[in-house]
Amino acid sequence: MSHHCKAPRRLIVTAVAAAGLLTLPLAGTAAAHVTVQAPGAAQGGYTKLVFRAPTEKEVATTKVEIAFPLDQPIASVRVKPQLGWTYKMTKGAPAVPFEANGSPVTEVVHRITWTATDGGIGPDEFEEFEVSAGPMPNTEQLAFKTLQTYSDGEVVRWIEEQAPGAEEPEHPAPLLKLAPPEQAESPAQVPPADAASDSGATSPLAATALGAALLALAAAGFAIVRAGRKGS
Repeated sequence: MSHHCKAPRRLIVTAVAAAGLLTLPLAGTAAAHVTVQAPGAAQGGYTKLVFRAPTEKEVATTKVEIAFPLDQPIASVRVKPQLGWTYKMTKGAPAVPFEANGSPVTEVVHRITWTATDGGIGPDEFEEFEVSAGPMPNTEQLAFKTLQTYSDGEVVRWIEEQAPGAEEPEHPAPLLKLAPPEQAESPAQVPPADAASDSGATSPLAATALGAALLALAAAGFAIVRAGRKGS
């Protein structure tokens, strides 16, 4: 009896270990980044930019600084006040001359800095900062390089731009893709917080790993029943 019992037990341990190993890569893919969202944003149109900043440490985020692309300037930028935060808009001349609504633009927003006044973004939390902006430049995408400051003084620089065909860098800059004018959705709407990438929705990779784990456990169960029949 002991001989037949040991084999099924070994099979169970092997199956469970395999299931655990299959899910290990998912931890890396779940890492949260600072992102920008603006569904329906299109070239030449106005939109609402939503910058999402999650805290990835055991201390709070106390400052978020968003740099606007100077080579693709945006004429009009307005900030929605945020409870528990102050903001500062740094303005200056555009890097390249351009017009908006038929008039030359001599001053644009270079960056916006939000500073916490009451605790900031705690561990396992995120915050969203909203900005109305437009007209959007005639380009396929915009990178908003970001600095995230923690209460312990560490500054995480989300400034790396992903090269075409390359893997995502460790600290990617928030990237906004713009549709051509004819593909614009009106009005542009921001999805609810639970619909974003870090909401916990099941990804295709997660579904594949879960299915493989269930198959491994089912195989172990079949082996147990078969071994029991042989021993009886």
